[in-house]
Amino acid sequence: MTGKTSRFKLAKNITLAALALFLMLPAGLNVQANASDKSGPATKNTQATAASGQMPDSAAAAGGTAAFNQDKYTAYLAGHKDAARPEQEIIIEAADYSLTEGSGISRLSDYEGMAGESLLTGEAGKVEWTVNVAEAGLYNLSMLYYPVAGKSSAIERALYIDGELPFREAAFLQFDRIWVNQLDQLETDNQGNDLRPRQLEQPRWSEKPFQDSDGYENEPFLFYFSKGTHTLALESSREPVIIRQLKLYKQPVLLSYAELKQQLDAAGVQSSAKQLLVIEGEAAAAKSSPTLYPLSERSSSAVHPYSSSKIKMNTIGGFNWRIPGQWIEWEIDVPETGLYKMAFKTQQNFVRGIYSTRRLTIDGEVPFAEMSMVPFRYKSGYRLDVMGGDEPYLYNLEQGKHVVRLEVSLGEFAPLIREVEESLYNLNSMYRKILMITGTKPDEYRDYQLDKKVPDMLEVFGTEHDRLRDVAKRLVELSGQSSDQEALLKTMAQQLSELIEDPDTIPRRLTAYKTNTGGLGTWVQQAREQPLEIDALYVASPDMKLPKKGMGLGSKIKHETATFLASFFTDYNQIGNVSNEKDQKSVTVWIGSGRDQANTMKAMIDETFTSETGINVNLKLVNMSTLLPATLAGQGPDVAMQIGTDLPVNFAMRNAAADLTQFADFTEVEGRFRDSAMVPFVYDGGAYALPETQTFNMLFYRKDILEELHLEVPQTWEDVSTLLAVLSKNHMQFGLPVVIQSAIQGQNIPPNSMYAALLFQNGGQFYRNGGEESDLDSRTGIETFKQWTEFYTDYKLEKEYDFANRFRTGEMPFGIADYTVYNQLSVFAPEIRGMWGFVPIPGTVKADGTIDRTVSSGGSGVIMMEKAEDKDAAWAFMKWWTSEETQTVFGREMEGLMGAAARYPTANIKALDSLPWPVADYDNLKAQFEWAEGVPEVPGGYFTGRHLFNAFYKTVVGNVEARESIMDYVQYIQDEISTKRREFGL
Repeated sequence: MTGKTSRFKLAKNITLAALALFLMLPAGLNVQANASDKSGPATKNTQATAASGQMPDSAAAAGGTAAFNQDKYTAYLAGHKDAARPEQEIIIEAADYSLTEGSGISRLSDYEGMAGESLLTGEAGKVEWTVNVAEAGLYNLSMLYYPVAGKSSAIERALYIDGELPFREAAFLQFDRIWVNQLDQLETDNQGNDLRPRQLEQPRWSEKPFQDSDGYENEPFLFYFSKGTHTLALESSREPVIIRQLKLYKQPVLLSYAELKQQLDAAGVQSSAKQLLVIEGEAAAAKSSPTLYPLSERSSSAVHPYSSSKIKMNTIGGFNWRIPGQWIEWEIDVPETGLYKMAFKTQQNFVRGIYSTRRLTIDGEVPFAEMSMVPFRYKSGYRLDVMGGDEPYLYNLEQGKHVVRLEVSLGEFAPLIREVEESLYNLNSMYRKILMITGTKPDEYRDYQLDKKVPDMLEVFGTEHDRLRDVAKRLVELSGQSSDQEALLKTMAQQLSELIEDPDTIPRRLTAYKTNTGGLGTWVQQAREQPLEIDALYVASPDMKLPKKGMGLGSKIKHETATFLASFFTDYNQIGNVSNEKDQKSVTVWIGSGRDQANTMKAMIDETFTSETGINVNLKLVNMSTLLPATLAGQGPDVAMQIGTDLPVNFAMRNAAADLTQFADFTEVEGRFRDSAMVPFVYDGGAYALPETQTFNMLFYRKDILEELHLEVPQTWEDVSTLLAVLSKNHMQFGLPVVIQSAIQGQNIPPNSMYAALLFQNGGQFYRNGGEESDLDSRTGIETFKQWTEFYTDYKLEKEYDFANRFRTGEMPFGIADYTVYNQLSVFAPEIRGMWGFVPIPGTVKADGTIDRTVSSGGSGVIMMEKAEDKDAAWAFMKWWTSEETQTVFGREMEGLMGAAARYPTANIKALDSLPWPVADYDNLKAQFEWAEGVPEVPGGYFTGRHLFNAFYKTVVGNVEARESIMDYVQYIQDEISTKRREFGL
């Protein structure tokens, strides 16, 4: 019996040892399925995928990539390359629709001078038309539209033919709005500086072909229609628009200049004589974006009007005029019919190694083929760019008014940039496949057999190596010189070559590979930017010399000397009008953001605040870290803007901030914001700031990877735990808000937003007894801390990381981050456009079955100092600044000024509704906003974030039990709160 028992124990021990050994094997070593293995039918069951521990089925994994490439316009066109180009023109009347979905759709008669019925379509919904095509073939498609008032951004629509998107780019069709200077004449401040004119929308009927909003296609899209009846549908993504008609047509082929000149000579067209028209760049008649406002150029004497010390609006364009599709147009009044040459005084010192390209049209038509891609090459200063160079092109212009337009185009670089973007996507997809086997920290002594487990890896590397080499070679041919533009492509190609030669070194080179692909992404983003600054447009007779005033060496020396001397007498901290002692009412306001924001704000103040109230505002651009010492020294402002949520209560404790509840209309003003936005500014029954911005977290996710891994967006934290198991098996990551020390020594650390969200969802609070004690030592506080830290101790989540880069590569396909990251990704990662989204964060299931998605909010505020001399004037300014109209205008101006990346996260509820978010995304944002909760500030509360951080690291890094860590550090918090309450006599 004893022998039988011992044999049983021995067998049991061997089995357990084998099981333990199997469990300790690193993921991916033989037990890891090959990338080419088939894992059976696709399933939405997350647990099943997690349990399998295999890489996703390669067919499914490749599916996302295939869909990305095969559904693009290039593949669509290749599939119809032999199709005819019919001459037939088909008009589709917008009012004759066959089907509509959604609201906001209505017919309008004879709208704004356009005879017949038009159709108003809202910012959401869908309209479908039926069209009969008599001859099969490829057709261009255009829309005659009127940009009715909306949220000031480009109109965006998705096109469906017979119920389907013909290709991926058809989901992002954009139609421009038209902007002009609000005033014909520039205004000046009382310092003699020109004020930047506000941009005003001036809608008009326009016809625009359907074309690539990314600029990768220089010609309008072609759509294939077979013979017979089809449906065309436009789905609204953003902004309302009035449509008069759609048109199927064939775009005519442009003549070359030589062919056109031959025709002009044959017709006997004569050159004009002794005519010189000078049109200042800043006097543009219209532009496609409010970012294209007049600029001030003080670094050169070549511009006109010129000043070495004052701000003069003397150019237009610059870095703001860089996005494909943006245009500026000028009106010229030609004195006599004949042939003219054309030139622009330009500065293109922005991009080297490639050149900026423009498409030139006159009265809406490209005059000849060469004008569809006009190059403006790099030069450090201003120069005259004569169209045609040494032998200028001659343009046949009739007497009277004409419109000259320059539109940003990628020109000959378009196919090259598109190739690199596709290469980037493929290389990132391959990086994810490798990551699924090796993890983010591969064992350098292991043989992962990647060339066997990812069979197409070397083939992809070879293809992308050849592609990048070819692009680099073509870049040199086009630009005529070597530069850093092609150096990066060669570096990536060289690394791919080395990886192909020695695949065993791939795991230890993964970091360098990721760095190079990140650089490739930056290359794509920067190569798409084509800036150009224009001082003047010249239209002249062939016999006339073009002026070159201010471009010589003597002028440059004189300019540098004058600028140096002026620097001793100019106060660069003062923005706009400066009030003098005679003014009865005046408010000094400090702002700590950039000069662009300050200039915009000052222009708005002078235009709508001072003019209506008679209150002058001295706006000063300062480092806001000086606010406390300046206040203590009695040199502080009346109002301080864009301050953190921790400052108002700290100033209030010291009687340095004014209580805003003293004003009779405070309750009315407070109603502009959500209750959560006011929470950090309320103290001891008073309110000591008004919210400017309010931000909170959202869950970002990659749609393509979701599909690859057969996953669903997590709704609860239990779903997240299940998701983490799947991601871990595939060596991918889930990003929680980073846990990092303050970037500036001594700066307050707010409580971690992830802990705050979990605490609120679990029914907890930060403080009890009216802020007298910390509540983090309560049962809920301790359990929440344990739940939070377990994500890092049990699932090994990253504490610090660059979310945008990891999300872009797919290494971190899910992440909880501030909603303003949306703006960054929209600009930063064009190669994954349409392949990601954001939704409310996962929640906690309550007893009644509902999901609590409470999230903590942060932001900034505007504070009035207690020592403000004229509190009524300061309050009037604060009310004006936080009003719906002002916040809306400022938000649109900021986005106009710096693009979508600068979309303003205003705290004003109605103003946020007015900002140009895509409808579907804004619906998700609003859904999360309803769950936002503010974190209160109390005396000594600055210890809360600091010691929460310390307790976190003591548990996660120091391996101390969670309850012990939080209890230890809460005692420090309690002591500090008690000390501060005694100090201030509370």
